Amino acid sequence: MKRLFFSVAGVLAAAAIAIGINMFADARLASIQIDLTAGKLYTLSAGTKRVLSELKEPVTLRLFYSRRLGATVPVYGNYADQVREMMLNYASVSNGKVRLEFYDPEPFSDTEDRAVAYGLQGVPVDQGGQLVYFGLAGSNLQDDERTIPFFQPERGRFLEFDLTKLVFDLSNPKRPVVGVMTSLPFDGDPRMMMMTRGQGPGGQPFASSLLLRQTNSLKTVATDAQAIDPEIQVLLVASARDLSPATLYAIDQFVMRGGRLMAMVDPWSETLASAPSQTGAPPTDTQSNLKPLFDAWGIEFDPSQVVGDLTGAWRVRANAEERVQAVSYVAWFNIRDGLNHDDPATADLQQVTVASAGSLRKADKAAIEFVPLLSSSARSAILSVDKVKTPEPTKVLAEFRPDNTPRVIAARVRGDLKSAFAGPPELTGEQKRPDNFPAHKAQTDGPANMVVVADSDMLADRYWVRVADFFGQQTATPFADNGPFVANLIGTLAGGDALIGLRSRGDTTRPFTLVAAMQSDAEASYRQTEQGLQKHLEDVEKQLRTLRQGDTRAGEGGDRPKTDAVITPEQRAAIDAARKDIVDTRQKLRAVQLELNRDISRLETGLRVFNIVLVPVTLTVLAIGIGLIQRRRRAAART
Repeated sequence: MKRLFFSVAGVLAAAAIAIGINMFADARLASIQIDLTAGKLYTLSAGTKRVLSELKEPVTLRLFYSRRLGATVPVYGNYADQVREMMLNYASVSNGKVRLEFYDPEPFSDTEDRAVAYGLQGVPVDQGGQLVYFGLAGSNLQDDERTIPFFQPERGRFLEFDLTKLVFDLSNPKRPVVGVMTSLPFDGDPRMMMMTRGQGPGGQPFASSLLLRQTNSLKTVATDAQAIDPEIQVLLVASARDLSPATLYAIDQFVMRGGRLMAMVDPWSETLASAPSQTGAPPTDTQSNLKPLFDAWGIEFDPSQVVGDLTGAWRVRANAEERVQAVSYVAWFNIRDGLNHDDPATADLQQVTVASAGSLRKADKAAIEFVPLLSSSARSAILSVDKVKTPEPTKVLAEFRPDNTPRVIAARVRGDLKSAFAGPPELTGEQKRPDNFPAHKAQTDGPANMVVVADSDMLADRYWVRVADFFGQQTATPFADNGPFVANLIGTLAGGDALIGLRSRGDTTRPFTLVAAMQSDAEASYRQTEQGLQKHLEDVEKQLRTLRQGDTRAGEGGDRPKTDAVITPEQRAAIDAARKDIVDTRQKLRAVQLELNRDISRLETGLRVFNIVLVPVTLTVLAIGIGLIQRRRRAAART
C-alpha cells in the first residue's frame, strides 16, 4: 500500500512538474526561437529588426488567405505557413507596434469584399470560377495603405524584403531622393509603347526602376544638366552617353559637395544596341564613359575591352548555318563566386548577371580605397569590343583563352578626392548658366563614397527577370539579383542601411538533390541501352511490314500491283520470328524503364522502413535497455 501511495504521488509530481514547465515556457520562453532551416528562412536580419525597433506608431498587417487555395495547391499552403510564421516573428520583435489580423475570405462574404476593396488579387483555382486570395494589406494610423496583391512562392526568397519594405513605407513617408541620369529606356520607351500599342512588355519601365521606386523617390536628371539639384542624395549615372564638359562638371561638383554617386559605364550597351533607331540602321557605338572624372579620381576603365568568362557563360543559339544548336557565349555570364559577401549590400546576394561588361582597376599611386564587389572568375579573359558588336558566339568561344586572372566589374570607391576641373568649363553655343549656380569646390571635405560598375545592361529585364502574364497582371519573376544589387548599393549610399540584406533570402524550395542525382545517373546508364533497343524495335517492325506484303510482284501486263499477295512458308516463319523478336524487345524496354526508377524505389522503401519500423524499434530497444540497467541497479542496491 505504501509503495502504491509513493507511485501515485510520483506520477502526480511528474505531471505537476510537466505542467509547470509548460506554463513557464509559455510565459517566459514563447519568444525564443531556433531556426534550423538551411537558408535561415525565419531569422530576421539586422535591417528588419532596426526598422521594427524604430517604429513610432502602430502598423496593422492583414493577411487574406483562402484555405481552399492551400487544399487545392499544396505548395501555396506550405508558403502560407511560412508567411504567417514570418509575420508572427515581426509582431514579436516589434514590441506590439506591428498588429496582425488573419482572414479567410469565403466566396461572396464581407471578408472577400474587404479584400477586393484593398485591391488584393483574386485567382480562380477550378472551373467553378470562385476566387481565392493570398495577399497582404497594411495600414498606419494615418490610413496610408500598402498591399502585396498576391504572394507567389517563386518570390519566396524576397519575402522578408517585401514585408519589411511594406512596413518601412508605412512608417517612413519621406524617402531618399535618387537622381537618375541615363540614356537607357529606364522608365520605359514611348516608341516601343506605340509600336506594341501598350500590349506586352515592350516599352515598359525596367523592373529595376520599379524596384528602386519602392524605397526611393526617383528624379530624372537630364543628360545636359549643368547642376545637380541639392535635394538629390544619390545620383545614378547609368550609361549616360555623350556628356558635355558642363554635365561632367555638374557630376564632379555633386561629389565634391558630399553627394553619393553610383556610376555605371559600359564598353558596349547591349540594351542600346537592341533599341530601335530612327534610321533603322544598327548602332556602331553604344559605349559610355566618365574618363575625365575617373582619371582625376584614380579609377581605370578601358571602353575598348570586354570581359569574357567561361564560368557561368550563357547558352545562346548558334548561327543557323552551324550544326550545333547552342553554344556558350562568354561575353554574357552569371557571377556567383565573384560576389563580395563581406559587403552589406552584396552579403546575401546569390547571382548577378552581366552582359558585355568591362573591367575596372585602381590606378597606380591612387589614394583611394578600392573594394571589389563583383569579379569574374579565373576562367576569364579580355575580348575586343568589336567581337561583341556583331557577335559570332561559336567563333568567340573557339578563340577564347582564359588567362587565370579575375577582373573587377564593380567596386566601392572611398577616399578624399580632388575635382577633375580647375573651374566651370566654358559653355558652348547658346548654353547659359542656371540661376544660383554653385561656386566651384576644389576637393571633398571628407572621404567621398561612390560605387562604380563597368556594366549597365544588368539594369535591363532581359538579364535578371522573366516577365509573364499572371491572370492579366504583368509579374516579374527574378532569376538573378541584378535589381537587388543596384537597390542595395543605392540604399547604402543613401544611408538607408536598414533595408540592406533583405532582398535575397534563401530559396524556400528544397529540391531532393540525392533523388535528382540518382535520376541523372540512371538516365546516363540506361538511356543508351533504351535507344539501341528502340532502334532495333523500329527495324524489326519495318521488316515485319515488308514480310506481310508477301509477293508484291506486278500483275499481268505490269500496269497495276497484284492484290492477291502470296506469303510463302519461309516468309511465314520469318514473320513469326519477327513477332517474337518484337515481343522480346518490348519486354526488354519495359525492363530498362523499370531499372530507371529501381534505385529511387529502393531509397523510398528504405526511408519508409526507417521511419515506420527502425525508429520505433530503436526507441523500444533503447527503452528496454534503460529499464534493464535500472533494474540491475535496484537489485544491486537491495543486495
